[in-house]
Amino acid sequence: MCGIIGYTGPLDSKKILLNGLSQLEYRGYDSAGAALCMENSHICLVRRTGKVANLKETMERITDVSHCGLGHTRWATHGGVTTQNTHPHQAGKVTLVHNGIIENYHQLTEQFHLEAKLHSETDSEVAAWVLDSLYQGDPLEAITRLVALIKGSYSFCIMFEDYPGEIYAIRNVSPLVAAYTRSGSFVASDLTALIPYTRQYFVVPEDHIVRLTSYKVHLYNLQRHEEMPELMEVNWNMDAAMKNGFPHFMLKEIHEQPEALRNTILPRLSKGLPDFTDDQIPDDVFTSCSQIHIVACGTAMHAGMAARSMMEPLLRIPVTVSVASEFRYEEPLIGEDTLVIIISQSGETIDTLAAMRLAKNYGAAALSVVNVKGSTIARESDYTLYTHAGPEIAVASTKAYSVQLAALYMIGCRMALVRGKYSVPQATEFMKKLLNAIPAMEAMIAQKDSIKALVTHLINKSDAFFIGRGLDYAFSLEGALKLKEISYIHAEAYAAGELKHGTIALITEEVPVIAIATQEKVFAKTISNIREVKARGAFVILITKEDAVLDRGVADIHIRIPKIGDRFTVFPIAVVLQLIAYYASTGKNLDVDQPRNLAKSVTVE
Repeated sequence: MCGIIGYTGPLDSKKILLNGLSQLEYRGYDSAGAALCMENSHICLVRRTGKVANLKETMERITDVSHCGLGHTRWATHGGVTTQNTHPHQAGKVTLVHNGIIENYHQLTEQFHLEAKLHSETDSEVAAWVLDSLYQGDPLEAITRLVALIKGSYSFCIMFEDYPGEIYAIRNVSPLVAAYTRSGSFVASDLTALIPYTRQYFVVPEDHIVRLTSYKVHLYNLQRHEEMPELMEVNWNMDAAMKNGFPHFMLKEIHEQPEALRNTILPRLSKGLPDFTDDQIPDDVFTSCSQIHIVACGTAMHAGMAARSMMEPLLRIPVTVSVASEFRYEEPLIGEDTLVIIISQSGETIDTLAAMRLAKNYGAAALSVVNVKGSTIARESDYTLYTHAGPEIAVASTKAYSVQLAALYMIGCRMALVRGKYSVPQATEFMKKLLNAIPAMEAMIAQKDSIKALVTHLINKSDAFFIGRGLDYAFSLEGALKLKEISYIHAEAYAAGELKHGTIALITEEVPVIAIATQEKVFAKTISNIREVKARGAFVILITKEDAVLDRGVADIHIRIPKIGDRFTVFPIAVVLQLIAYYASTGKNLDVDQPRNLAKSVTVE
């Protein structure tokens, strides 16, 4: 979840590190620091709690030149938000930054008798002192010995005092990318930090050491044999990571959803049918399974919930959705007849990655739906379906959710076709309806001002409830999460029929209830549930299709989405729920893009 940037080369490292850390701010952090290798080989350490701006203010006072350095933004895990706990950490000849969790740091502290040496509460400083204890003049040898002792996840970037101008890096699970350019060599936890300098990069393979010099990037395996990195090219430009006139990244990314869906769907359409030939996903992956298990976290898990509600009735096979952090401890009932669909925007979510590895150990086929090319989950899954959302900078996911849904819907359609549940005309009609969801999303984006007006009823409330049935309930889960994430309003989603089994006790005068009623077969029952909360004084915001017929007084506010097939209402509704959360946050003058305590890519358990 933390951010890393390292640079060595002819340019001013101070500016590059600060620019890189600014690009990584969206990941979420609570402190920032930098280590600068000065011309006399002295390491200048600068660390500040709070925003990168605090670090910048201090670094700008440094007038001496530095051409090599490390920068880091920390999201506190071990130890509170203090200067001592802020990275980089120095230990003897070693200066180190770290992303991840070292599970056996306490044992290492005792084994190497480090208690008197530690100045922080972090597991990262323990790693620095262990590395210094192991270091005998050969960085590659010392790093190899270090990682043999460590249990957990990590990305380390390291400078050694007697190797000025060089940076060493290694990772296990936690992501790192590296690049060499005419401007020097770079390493970072996220591609956005490198985009201003290059479009070519490589993902650092797990358990490989990278050595950066001003003139080259070297890659070694743990036997210290040099290997050639697999170069990739960025398929989006820097404008995609800029606000481009929008007040917040989140609002920009809400607006980008229709185009993201087109980019994800259209290249996979052949004669009106979903086709995964270019993704190298054969049809026998879909025909050989007798059950589907979807594994994900947070918003990605909610996309899986919506997909399950669509897939299971269509395919007539069991479809299970599991929270990734629980899946690996449940002894799941999966095997060679199971298709496990792994969903992760970053492709680095550690719980999801661990779940996928477990599923593969059980013999299941793993199909990943990810947005980041070359990410760990993409590389390790049996099959990968890339979404094409481009970079998503706001912590609260919007367009990544929509394209995940689009990818899952296409998988469902293809499976129905090859398993004989759909004829070619039926599958073609399904895809037409999926494409019709795009203008429906655009229509709701165009209504953002009216949605903003209704949110005044939420801003000063401490609680809100989302209700729906079937697919509408699956949508409600994501709506409640969005509102919690960025407005800090306590929000819960409930299946509408469950209200009277306890939850209706929480419905009081003027409490907001966002009700979704777009599914024809349960529409009347959902309206009855809405009447139940309205009778108890709730303030009801109702979302239906534009042709829904309602009695007066059912709702206080009525939002109508375009008429669209029941299975596809999730797409325009997603826009509505995202806008409700967005305007609730801005109405409270909160930090929309970087909500408190949250990080974009969760790479710790």
